[in-house]
Amino acid sequence: MQLSKRLQAVAEMVTPGNRVADIGCDHAYTSIYLLTNRISPYVVAMDINQGPLDRAKENVEKYGIDGKISIRKSDGLKMLNPGEVDTILIAGMGGRLMLQILTSRMNIISAAKELVLQPQSETYLVRKALKELGYMIIKEKMLKEDGKYYVIMKLRPWTESLNDKDYQLLKPEHIYFGRLLLEERNPVLLEHLQSERLQYKKIYQELITLPTKQSIQRQNEIIDLIRLMDYAISYYKEERGAR
Repeated sequence: MQLSKRLQAVAEMVTPGNRVADIGCDHAYTSIYLLTNRISPYVVAMDINQGPLDRAKENVEKYGIDGKISIRKSDGLKMLNPGEVDTILIAGMGGRLMLQILTSRMNIISAAKELVLQPQSETYLVRKALKELGYMIIKEKMLKEDGKYYVIMKLRPWTESLNDKDYQLLKPEHIYFGRLLLEERNPVLLEHLQSERLQYKKIYQELITLPTKQSIQRQNEIIDLIRLMDYAISYYKEERGAR
């Protein structure tokens, strides 16, 4: 099965040999890929809508992997048992919804070894909230597909054995743009930062023509964000080096 560039990157984040829960599986393409490529021996494919699950069952039968996958109608993690899987995978959802799903079943996520997440929006909220819950991003990737930017991250519960005591000292640019992406000087992130900076500059120029209280407040927010972007862009300057 051929996946999109985005879903391919999501699947590649899963630790080989792990049992996986694919939350919001849609037609189960990622689940099927994990099984047919022997990345995972067992997948629980879950979605809140019956229509996609019907298509998922058809796809599973087509690839002959019925015995390796459990398809369930579920609101988030509700129908998943603690310890049933090693990896919880959620891709293609907004950041706030993703966090709502995860935090509503802390007993489920705490029993898993890792999280593989691809939020569609508000990625910084996901990074911030999961750090506060004691999770550490151990791998992060950013890519561009069909003109859109996507971030995929793998997280594990923070422990001393992860040997990264500085993780608890994350800086604002790390939360907003990704510590690993910045340290590795991810070229897609740089392109995204430069593009976003131009857009915010245009918005700022429009706002200064509207001297209302709300406009001034938004202007200040944009100035702060542009400064943070400038600081993030400075990571790519050779003299600063990676941190």
